[in-house]
Amino acid sequence: MPTIQRALISVTDKTGVVDFAAALHSLGVELVSTGGTAAMIRQAQVPVRDVSELTGFPEMLDGRVKTIHPMIAGGVLAIRDNADHMAALRTHSIRVIDMVVVNLYAFEKVAARKDATIDELIESIDIGGPTLIRAAAKNWQDVAVVVSPADYDTILAEMRARGGEVPRSMCWELAKKAFGLTASYDRAIAATRPVG
Repeated sequence: MPTIQRALISVTDKTGVVDFAAALHSLGVELVSTGGTAAMIRQAQVPVRDVSELTGFPEMLDGRVKTIHPMIAGGVLAIRDNADHMAALRTHSIRVIDMVVVNLYAFEKVAARKDATIDELIESIDIGGPTLIRAAAKNWQDVAVVVSPADYDTILAEMRARGGEVPRSMCWELAKKAFGLTASYDRAIAATRPVG
C-alpha cells in the first residue's frame, strides 16, 4: 500500500471527523471534501479543498451530484500497478485518491418514522456514498476505505507507525467492512414498508 497522500472525506456521521482530518493533515495528507463536511473541517482551520474545485464542476441537483465524476472515480479506481491506468490518469490530469472516508445518509432512521413520506424516503437514499465506498473497496489494494468513525484511531496509529501507510491487511479488512455496510444499506431500502 502506498503512502496516503490524498483523502476524500464526505460523511453524514461527523463524529470525530474534524480530529481525524486534522491528524491526516498533520501526516501530510491533502484533504478533499464536500458540503457540510468541508465546512466543518475548514472551520477548524484545517486546509481542505472542495470536491467542486477538484472536478471543475459545481455540486448540483440539491447535492445529488457532487462526487460522481471521472476526476473522482478515476482517482479512486485506477490500479497503481497498471501502466495503462496510470497513463490514462496522466492523459486526463487526474490525481489518485488514496483514502475514501465516507458514511451514508441515515435511511433507516427516516424509514423507521411512521410519518415519513415517500419523498423523504427517496431523498434519504444515498447514491454517491455507496458508489464511492464500493469503488474504493473494489480497489482495496491501493485505496483505504473508511466507513466508521470507530476505525479512525486505529488507522491513524498504523499510519504514524508506518510513515503514512495503511497496511494491506488492514485495507482488506476495511474493504470487507465497507461491502458489508453497502449490502446492509441496500437491504434496509429493499425492506421499506409499502407506500400507497
